[in-house]
Amino acid sequence: MSHRSLEQIDHRPYSLPTGRWRFDQVWSELAFLHWPVSTRWLRTRVPLGLEIDEFDGTAWIGVVPFRLRIRLRGLPAIPRVQVFPELNVRTYVTAGGRPGVWFFSLDAPSPLAIWAARRWFHLPYFRARFEVREQPATSGDGAGWIHYHSTRLEGDSAEFGVRYRPTGPLVLASPGTLDHFLTERYCLYSADPAGMLYRADVHHAPWPLQAGEAEIATNTITAPLGLELEGAPRVAFSRRVDVATWPLESLASGR
Repeated sequence: MSHRSLEQIDHRPYSLPTGRWRFDQVWSELAFLHWPVSTRWLRTRVPLGLEIDEFDGTAWIGVVPFRLRIRLRGLPAIPRVQVFPELNVRTYVTAGGRPGVWFFSLDAPSPLAIWAARRWFHLPYFRARFEVREQPATSGDGAGWIHYHSTRLEGDSAEFGVRYRPTGPLVLASPGTLDHFLTERYCLYSADPAGMLYRADVHHAPWPLQAGEAEIATNTITAPLGLELEGAPRVAFSRRVDVATWPLESLASGR
């Protein structure tokens, strides 16, 4: 069975996995919000088996609100279970020459999705309450704002409230640019409770990006990490990508 994202693969930094993709996803109305962060600070919070990536000597932490649609390959979609908002906190790492993403936290409202992601991907998901709405654009005011608010309901208290929108034309980030470094990554890394490291490959077309603006009302989403994000973030917006996701593979397998 094909996946629409697999029609374009030349932009990948390494070849597609040989196995079958397992999950069909759509990521939409994303805001990539990024702040520079100390590599030394990250090193104490990222497993030693992963190399922390820097761009021109600077490491970055991202907060990414978006909408997610996910379904298991071959099964029909269940809207109330498989379509929901999500918020993740991430940084950028490499193992075995494959640049990817390390997640510090992922907040979502779906108990089933949280259970599955913890079990199948060893990802640090937390249950949260969300309020999301898109405000229509007014005449002469550009694109409409997306209002997004997340309140964590388990674990340490964490909250994030923002409104964001695109402000520029659609572009594809060029290799060697910061936007390319922050977005064009085709795997995630995770660790199980015993500390074993894993990688899951993903594939999608190159990110269709737009410059954006964001106004943050509440931001304690990194407080459980002992980090306060100060100043305005770097902002990029993407309307949608279609994603194929493969299951986890242990890094110990040498894949």
